[in-house]
Amino acid sequence: MKGTLSKAVSKLSKFWGKARDGVSATDMKRLGRQIGLQNPVRSVGTKLLLIFFASIVPLVLVIGIMSYQISKSVIKNKVADASQQTISQATDKVDFMLESMENITVQIMSDDAVADNMTKYKDKSLSQFDKLQTGQLVSNRLKSYTLSNNKIADINILPLSAESTESYRTATPAKDDVYKSDWFKKIVDGDGKAVWLPTKKSGYVSTPNSFAVARVLRNIKSSTVEGVLIVELKTNALKDALGVVSIGEGSEIAIVGKDNNIVFTEQGGEPETPYIIDVNANIAKTGETSSNFETEKDNESILAVYDPIARADWLLVGIIPVGELVKDASVIAKLTAGMVVLAIVLAVLVGIQVIRMIARPLVALRNLMTEGARGNLTVRTKETNRRDEIGQLSASFNEMMEQITALVSQTNASAQEVLQTAAELSEASKKTSISAKEIAVATEEIASGASSLAVEAERGSDLTGGIGVKVGHVVDANEIMETAAAEVQAASRKGADYMSELITKTGTTEDMIRAMAEKVEKLQESTSSIRKILDMLNNITKQTNILSLNATIEAARAGAAGKGFMVVADEIRKLADQSRQSIDVVAQITDRIQTEMKETVGVLSEAYPIFQEQIASVKNADDIFKQVQAQMDGFAGKLQEVTASVRELQDSQLVLSEAMSNVSAVAEQSSATSQEVASLSSEQLGISDGLVRLSGKLERLSDSLKESLSKFSI
Repeated sequence: MKGTLSKAVSKLSKFWGKARDGVSATDMKRLGRQIGLQNPVRSVGTKLLLIFFASIVPLVLVIGIMSYQISKSVIKNKVADASQQTISQATDKVDFMLESMENITVQIMSDDAVADNMTKYKDKSLSQFDKLQTGQLVSNRLKSYTLSNNKIADINILPLSAESTESYRTATPAKDDVYKSDWFKKIVDGDGKAVWLPTKKSGYVSTPNSFAVARVLRNIKSSTVEGVLIVELKTNALKDALGVVSIGEGSEIAIVGKDNNIVFTEQGGEPETPYIIDVNANIAKTGETSSNFETEKDNESILAVYDPIARADWLLVGIIPVGELVKDASVIAKLTAGMVVLAIVLAVLVGIQVIRMIARPLVALRNLMTEGARGNLTVRTKETNRRDEIGQLSASFNEMMEQITALVSQTNASAQEVLQTAAELSEASKKTSISAKEIAVATEEIASGASSLAVEAERGSDLTGGIGVKVGHVVDANEIMETAAAEVQAASRKGADYMSELITKTGTTEDMIRAMAEKVEKLQESTSSIRKILDMLNNITKQTNILSLNATIEAARAGAAGKGFMVVADEIRKLADQSRQSIDVVAQITDRIQTEMKETVGVLSEAYPIFQEQIASVKNADDIFKQVQAQMDGFAGKLQEVTASVRELQDSQLVLSEAMSNVSAVAEQSSATSQEVASLSSEQLGISDGLVRLSGKLERLSDSLKESLSKFSI
């Protein structure tokens, strides 16, 4: 695809160069001379040509490339599906062949002749010659299986270890390392299960370059393990099982193991060497045991298809270069290149035709407009017979030139009349200007006197206003003070109420503390009574101990008859001891309670004088709040009297301020009237001067307009 596109791009470049040279040499240069441009690329026709080229050619190129990519993807997917089916069918054939080989190993295990002779071989009474004959019978029986199946290279039975002498063996391995190899341990660990071994260059027992199926051999009659049965197979067996398998031209079929080493391939790959791609890595990555994937090998894209051979835990792999799959899609690439060339030719032809139909009439019309801009109003276009937009534009151009010609003629006549009117207006403006100057001088004198009066009245009004503002501030301050005094008075009353309530509650607290102290003293007296009772109980306990001791002595004297009484006396003594212990505990608790009561009485005794002092302080605070309340009542009354006097002063100031405002208003009105008259006089004077200037300017403009109109030829 890359080579095809490169050739296509090369052809396009050559064609575009020829087309560009041809157009530049003929139409572009001629068009440039007609429109007077040094660079023909700036013309509308060239731009339209480039637009056609840029809109058609890339679209065709993109569609062609997309078609190629889609067809390439479809072909690749279809071939991948077909190859997957082919590989799956070949896998079934290989599985069938492997199953038949496993069946042969089962037949050998079930063969009575093999089992009997191997049992006989273990008979210790058998002579060496008989053992030799017995072994030969087993070997001959195994050879019969080899001769009956051309896929089998050799069949051998090996003991489980190299030191074994009782087990029968058909061949002696070349090295004892066979018993230490991983594949031999794998067979032994299989415990009778068929184990497939990949192709090995040196072979396993006797046949080089062979693969094998092996299992632990059990005697079906005695159920004893006789050794390891190894059936070595020719690699042609895999070739025959696969048959003629091909997934396309240049494809390759191989069987690889879990370690990615080659088991079989027809393309010359050596067994026990890694395959060119790692299929097992893709399985570990995707988790798909039967699938296909695309990879890179030697800068070439390869499609790999694989399917597992279940019995041998191998993979049947088929690979094919992607380039071989999609080579038929190159026709689309060639067709795309042809369509691009055709699109270029079409774009160039359409662009040239557009230049002839649009650019040339536009250039002619532009040249006519240039002549009209230079003053030649007699130019007209001859393209009015066309019915398209160019014809409409030409007709509109001719109509515009007709209207401009009529407008220039009418303007020339009007300019003559304006010139005469400007001269008359200039004379009248000069006379008006002289009269306006005299009126302006008299008006300015009147306005000066009115302004002085207005200034004095304004100053008196400002002073009166300042006094009013200050009086207002005083009123506001008095109102704020009155409000604050009311709030302080209310707070004083509220504080006095709180102090009265606090005195009441403090008295109640004093009574409660006094009652608590009395109750604690009574409780202390009660604990003293409990202490006396405990002393009495303690004495009773001591007397009980003495009595129990005496009873014990008397019971001892009584001998056997007093044993029961001795037990009773002993129990009484124990009860007396327990009572004494309980009395001691209660005495300790009573002592602790009595001690805490004494401490409580001490604390209450210390707190009572403090409460007495607190009550005295609260009463003093209550007296202070009452005095503050009385003084605040007197202050609020005085403040109300001051507020009333300030309000009377504010009313008087308002009357004075209103009078001064009236005087100031009259003065300002007189001054404004005088200034307005002066302003009108000045404005009239300015207007007169302006009329003189405008008359001169109008005269100059009339001369300039006449000179400009003289440039047009009608």
